[in-house]
Amino acid sequence: MARLNLVAAINLALDHEMARNERIVLLGEDVGGEGGVFRVTDGLQEKYGAKRVVDTPLAEAGILGCALGLSLGGMLPVPEIQFEGFLYPALNQLCNHIARYRTRTRGGMPVRLVLRCPWGGGIHAPEHHSDSPETLLVHTPGLTVVTPSGPYDAKGLMTSALRHPDPVVYCEPKRIYRAIKQDVPEEDYLVPIGRAAVVRQGGDATVVAWGAMVREALAAADLLAGEGVAAEVIDLRTLAPMDSETVLQSVRKTGRLVVAHEAPRTLGLGAELSARVAEEALTDLLAPVERVTGYDTVMPLFQLEDAYLPDAGRVAEGVRKTLRF
Repeated sequence: MARLNLVAAINLALDHEMARNERIVLLGEDVGGEGGVFRVTDGLQEKYGAKRVVDTPLAEAGILGCALGLSLGGMLPVPEIQFEGFLYPALNQLCNHIARYRTRTRGGMPVRLVLRCPWGGGIHAPEHHSDSPETLLVHTPGLTVVTPSGPYDAKGLMTSALRHPDPVVYCEPKRIYRAIKQDVPEEDYLVPIGRAAVVRQGGDATVVAWGAMVREALAAADLLAGEGVAAEVIDLRTLAPMDSETVLQSVRKTGRLVVAHEAPRTLGLGAELSARVAEEALTDLLAPVERVTGYDTVMPLFQLEDAYLPDAGRVAEGVRKTLRF
């Protein structure tokens, strides 16, 4: 057992799986000699060589195009898009080709790869470095989308992703890369894809979050506990396919749902969760579903970033609103 942060936990998972599977190839901008902008791949090129940890040009469409070809050729590529805002030039490769190959070839040529991508705001970066465009990916059939909220899940989810039969987008919440340490087993283990986790039990309201927002949701639950309110917190972990049943079971118990996410409000995953609960558990609700989200604006620069991002106070107020209904 080691006490690791998110960066070290992902690195450990990659290391273990590269040693286990010689077909794994990492590629991306600065992933080799520099170990990545956030040092997630630090030391792996030195250990496995420049043919398995490949520094690429600044060409996101080319990175994913090469990854597609590698996968069709029998390799297991792990491309990195350095920041989520740089993903857009590569969406043609990702959405039109990588996500569709299993269907296009009637199962004859499934694409196995894991796309790593630092995700979300909170690091006071410039434009195109702090977005949360997960809706684009979840809306694309054929893609599996996961995001960890802590080091333990980060290692287990990465290991599961590298053994998954279809393309996985692994969203790494960059503002908690080094903010959390947990005990992480050094031996092999899996965190199952497609299954949410109840990370705090409670009976008064359900709070659903993912990635960096899970930390805010747990902090909100601490605030509410001081007021005698027991909030249940669910970490979605897998955004596609989404584990609706865990959310529905909780809502049927608590009667209230608050969804917290960084992405803009309109058509965010909070809207999809609201719809699913309305379809399956409407008569169990004691209040309308409350969404605590980013705003329908471009992510602002440094001085306003903290005002944009939902925090524990906003999440707690969302729960209070459902209780006042």
